[in-house]
Amino acid sequence: MDRAAVLPAVNAPLQVAEIDLPDPGPGQVRVKLAAAGVCHSDLSLSNGTLRQPVPAVLGHEGAGTVTAVGPGVTTVAPGDRVVLNWAPSCGDCHFCGLAEPWLCVNAGAAANAPYATLAADGSALHPGLGTAAFAEETVVAAHAALPLPDGVPLTDAALLGCAVLTGWGAIHHSAAVRPGESVVVLGVGGVGLATLQAARIAGAGTIVAVDVSPAKEELARAAGATEFLIAGEDTAKRVRRLTGGVGADVAVECVGRADTIRTAWSATRRGGRTTVVGIGGQDQQVSFSALELFYFGRTLSGCVYGNSDPARDLPVVAGHVRSGALDLSALVTDRIGLDDIPAAFEAMVAGKGGRSLVVF
Repeated sequence: MDRAAVLPAVNAPLQVAEIDLPDPGPGQVRVKLAAAGVCHSDLSLSNGTLRQPVPAVLGHEGAGTVTAVGPGVTTVAPGDRVVLNWAPSCGDCHFCGLAEPWLCVNAGAAANAPYATLAADGSALHPGLGTAAFAEETVVAAHAALPLPDGVPLTDAALLGCAVLTGWGAIHHSAAVRPGESVVVLGVGGVGLATLQAARIAGAGTIVAVDVSPAKEELARAAGATEFLIAGEDTAKRVRRLTGGVGADVAVECVGRADTIRTAWSATRRGGRTTVVGIGGQDQQVSFSALELFYFGRTLSGCVYGNSDPARDLPVVAGHVRSGALDLSALVTDRIGLDDIPAAFEAMVAGKGGRSLVVF
């Protein structure tokens, strides 16, 4: 049996309980988790903003060691260090055929099928986003376990599974930041901190971080921000003053709220690019006038998982970790246990800290 943080129902408190995992079946692997990041998407799953069958074990940003493999698995073997991929592409759908695996229509299929049982009563449990990383061990499809390149600490490598690939991809794929361009990042949580580091690595010039909490300034500047602003009604105007009066070449929104998306748009220069990484609810409506869409000529883009192909991008990002250009530990403000996840959720709601990392 293994300990796990179980979501019994939407909007219910997480409960740490013992679960029974089956042996890995055909095409599956069993992974002993070293660490799991607490992401805002986990909070969105728990409160119903994102759909997830329940009861479920949440957690999708994880890394660990393979302990067993099922029949037919050749990509990894027991003893291999792996990063969990919560959105493994099928390779066969329309979007995979367009070389856009981040839009794969089958990537979330594993979340809909029970994967384990609750030890107390045998009730079926679903894996949050198909990975169920808030547990000592998990069973996933083999293509959801990516080999971790050498030279990357296993515990911190959990962050590669979501925050880092998302922030990296937002800068290098979605916004395609060029050296010398100005970038504004709204929201300095785990993904925002990864985005700031990615912007610095891309050679951006002025890098503006925006957050509601003054306590985030030190974190933001350590990640690469050259300027820090406390969010307010005049945020866009202040960004323009910091960027020669025209606005940022690129704005990346990492919050998922209508007002911050609108601010990101308004802070972007004419002809600039606004990338939305944050996941908002259906009630978050953003309005633009037809005239401003024409006049400003900006590009507004959604960004799923950083528009990344994890199998392609993970070795590239790992190279920056080995070189010291990307500091994974700088994203982590709290190292916690399973019992501390509810407090980490509360901290996210309050806008406190960077990434909380569950260490097993």
